[in-house]
Amino acid sequence: MVDQGVSGAELTGRGGLFVNAYLHALDKKRRLIIPSDWRENVGAPPRIFVLPAGRRKCLLCYPERDMNRRIERVRSLPLERPEDRIMARTILASMSDLVPWDAQGRIRIKDELLAHAGLDTEAKLVGSFEGFEIWNPEAWTQARGAVDAQRLLQATEALDE
Repeated sequence: MVDQGVSGAELTGRGGLFVNAYLHALDKKRRLIIPSDWRENVGAPPRIFVLPAGRRKCLLCYPERDMNRRIERVRSLPLERPEDRIMARTILASMSDLVPWDAQGRIRIKDELLAHAGLDTEAKLVGSFEGFEIWNPEAWTQARGAVDAQRLLQATEALDE
């Protein structure tokens, strides 16, 4: 049961929190349904910024309105070497996608991003508070199984302080 006392929007001061996890199928056109509560959390403009998660084989998804703050963090990194600047500003930007959803709440992520995450027929959408991640269900099961119980305990205790 969900506590109706405080909304995710009130907690973050922007949109709502992206919590929970969902297993969804990709349709024949490789579209993926975004849960309705998450679409509400995205707000305006109704688009999601999708980018590869680097070493982790998943996709990171954030509301478009939050991306300027995140991009400024990348711009502030000490990128002295030309190859670092190319990676951060050009490759990352060119590999990313800004996707709207249709009337049914479906998004179409470009094929190279789907391939990065190993997505074919199903996807596990996993809330990460300010955004969400899209995983191959088997890869998510492995990643979740690798979480050390002590680290999980520390994280939950930090939330309780």
